[in-house]
Amino acid sequence: MSKARRGLVRAAAIGLGLAAALLLLAAGEARAGKYAVAQCGWHVGADAGWADSTGGAKFRPDAWCVPPPGADPFDGVHLKSFTRNAASVSGTRFARWRWEAPPGTGITQVRGTWWQALHDGMEQRIGVGTPSGGFSPFLIATATDTSKREFVRGFSPPMPALEDRLLCARAESKWCSLAQTSWSGLRAVTITLEDAVPPTAGLGGPIAGGGWLRGDVAASVAGGDVGSGVRFGETLVDGARVGLTEYPCEKALIGGEWRGTRMQPCLTSVAATHWVPTRTFSDGPHTVAHCVADFSGAGACTGPATIHVDNNPPAHPREPTLAGGKGWHRVNDFDVSWQNPPQAPASPIGGAGWRIVGPAGFDTGARFSAGRDRAALHDLTVPGPGSYTLHVWLRDEAGNEAPATAVAVPLRFDDVPPGLAFAGDGEEVPERIVVEVADAHSGPASGSIFFRRADADGWRELHAKLAPGEGGTALLSAPMPDLAPGTYLFRAEASDAAGNRAATTRRADGTQMAVRKPAPAQVARAKTRLFARLRGGPGKDGSVTVRFGAPAMLGGRLTRADGAGVAGRELRVVSRPSRGALAPVAVRTVTTGPRGGFELRLPPGPSRRVTVGFAGDGGLEPSTRPGLELRVRGGVALRARPLWLRTGQVLKLSGRVRSRGAPIPRRGKLVAIQYLEAATKRWRPVMVIRTDHSGRFRARYRFRYVKGLAVIRLRATALAEERWPYAPGFSSPVTVRVVGR
Repeated sequence: MSKARRGLVRAAAIGLGLAAALLLLAAGEARAGKYAVAQCGWHVGADAGWADSTGGAKFRPDAWCVPPPGADPFDGVHLKSFTRNAASVSGTRFARWRWEAPPGTGITQVRGTWWQALHDGMEQRIGVGTPSGGFSPFLIATATDTSKREFVRGFSPPMPALEDRLLCARAESKWCSLAQTSWSGLRAVTITLEDAVPPTAGLGGPIAGGGWLRGDVAASVAGGDVGSGVRFGETLVDGARVGLTEYPCEKALIGGEWRGTRMQPCLTSVAATHWVPTRTFSDGPHTVAHCVADFSGAGACTGPATIHVDNNPPAHPREPTLAGGKGWHRVNDFDVSWQNPPQAPASPIGGAGWRIVGPAGFDTGARFSAGRDRAALHDLTVPGPGSYTLHVWLRDEAGNEAPATAVAVPLRFDDVPPGLAFAGDGEEVPERIVVEVADAHSGPASGSIFFRRADADGWRELHAKLAPGEGGTALLSAPMPDLAPGTYLFRAEASDAAGNRAATTRRADGTQMAVRKPAPAQVARAKTRLFARLRGGPGKDGSVTVRFGAPAMLGGRLTRADGAGVAGRELRVVSRPSRGALAPVAVRTVTTGPRGGFELRLPPGPSRRVTVGFAGDGGLEPSTRPGLELRVRGGVALRARPLWLRTGQVLKLSGRVRSRGAPIPRRGKLVAIQYLEAATKRWRPVMVIRTDHSGRFRARYRFRYVKGLAVIRLRATALAEERWPYAPGFSSPVTVRVVGR
């Protein structure tokens, strides 16, 4: 469904909620209708209330109206009142089944079957409730007759209720013995009711809002009926049906006719949305109306309303212009203007539709800026650096638009300085000074390299060249100058095509770019070895996996080549979070102990790569430990309700993915719902869903084919995906039990 159509749906829903917005205009001559209600037979239940004038002490009910499917619909069917096992009941006391006619209706005929077992003054009486609140019997049985006998009675004027009574037919001062059980029986009842109040019809929403209309327009339709309830509703344009709704009614097809199965078979208040396809009509005025019918067949219509139709979209914008040109911009603010095409006799331009699309699937979706004869969009922004495309099309005041006619305008934004890092490890004096330059958006454009002695102040520039690479990278390099013995510092500067500048004096591992040219007679240093490993979870070969929110321990030892520990030396520990994490590179130091050992607690966070290095000193050579992989499982929780359910019922699942130090992906985090397969002891997938932007998710699952009792273990798994800095993580299992039918 388009965004415009969803907007009409919301408008239609609001129209239904406001009674003042509906045009309730009853048309046509009011007339009474009749309908029949089937009770206790034909596989139909009973819409009757049972009561005991003794408060439940002397009588009890018994009802069996719906045999199993496929059985005789009248086999054993009955509505009965029984006397209880008691000594006696006083005169005028009774139990009764009672059917109430809905408001605005009355009972005009009753047809059914009755039989009874009566002792010592007990009687069965079938009659009607009178308008004054009394009871008027038309059938009276004073003796036992277990033969099922049919009866039929008509009433004029219509009556408000029907009753079947089991009565002690003696004066209030007398008694009826209950030594023998008495009972009354009734079944196969057909009650005919007259519905004297016709229904009302309502029409509102966008179809009745005035102005120009186009496409499929929502008609908010409604109906009301106090008696039998609304059964149908139809919307008409120029007398032709364009929408029909059959509302839910409790009814059964008996003897070729529909009978209600409740005294009020249908809803008394209904509402729906009918979509009027204006494209099938010629442009210009047309009439629209809505009609309803109740279960008795009585009907009513709204008065006709006039609508105007226009389904011709404007042409595309002409001569689009972007302020500041179509190159890269450092400021996230774009203004676009254009020329509108002539509209001739069509409705004038009512605004412009637009959308911005860009990298990583970014899409604003279709948006609209209103304004008669609008010819510009101002203060547009994009979500971040990158190359985006603005698509602009026009909409007239009738709402006609054709996004396929959109013109494309490039929006290029880059406010991120390029990334710089000197290459090399600093162990030897290189022949060339090389700087790795990276800029993922506008790309590297220029750069310079400078150097100075560590004990001097002024920087000197080298003759550097920038060699473009692939994927927004470049190498900035210059030949190493002829240096006298000593320590030299280097600095690099670079700018991208958008004009963003950056500078650095560091290598990729975070160390300062310094070159020490030794004197010719310098004494050789002793070699060292650095051992390190991670603890806190399972793993091997330099990798360990810990649970979400858990720390890890880094430990190891610095030794000489002969294995002797080196004490009191400072080691540099660099933690580089995995791609997608928000945390920056963390640099910490730890000092070796008396035997060269060291230990450092790594705090909770996302997955990361940990390197340990010793920079060396006057008597010892530097040494490093290859990178260690600290994998952290994703955190996820799962809840299920209910924990007991039957086949066919819906299991509701919910939970949350925790995202410490990392944003939830724009489209939501992928989560797999899995079950434990008993035969293989392996987790198998049930479904894969996405969370919302806060990491929460909800799902529903219906068990359809379970027989007997099934015990099912479920868990949620936060899956691995690009730019998600966590290893797959699992929730605690939940157990649900499904009972088959």
